Amino acid sequence: MVLMSKRTLRVSKIRNGTVIDHIARGKALDVIRILGIDGRSGGVVTIAMNVPSKKLGTKDMVKIEGRELNPEEVDRIALISPRATINIIRNYRVVEKQKVKLPPVVQGIIKCIKPSCISNSKDEPVKPTFYVEQEDPLRLRCHYCNNIMEEEDILKQF
Repeated sequence: MVLMSKRTLRVSKIRNGTVIDHIARGKALDVIRILGIDGRSGGVVTIAMNVPSKKLGTKDMVKIEGRELNPEEVDRIALISPRATINIIRNYRVVEKQKVKLPPVVQGIIKCIKPSCISNSKDEPVKPTFYVEQEDPLRLRCHYCNNIMEEEDILKQF
């Protein structure tokens, strides 16, 4: 339940699940998409967008009841919001808190958009590998063909 007044925004606590906080402004729907949440599974998901934040100015936030994220999902979030935080909630308490960290090398999460790249060949046993050239805005360079991919190229894959 979301309660709002002129001065406060309160989102009810969740019993068990994950809170993804400090998501870059306007990126909450992208986070939902890359996590494969479409609203049909029946789980409660709360999305807050453009919420005032002392740290970021404005931020987005997502609460997912009854689900804890796995490491690959956290890495996917890092691709679009490298300053997000993940809070694991159990019995209404934060039992684990971690900052999302975009690694310098991203492997096996996304594919190169260049069709002729060797990493797209079914006959070659290579894992798509990218180097982070820039975090904000995101720019990745393919290890195999040196193709540069930007955030919109990455979001199209989810």
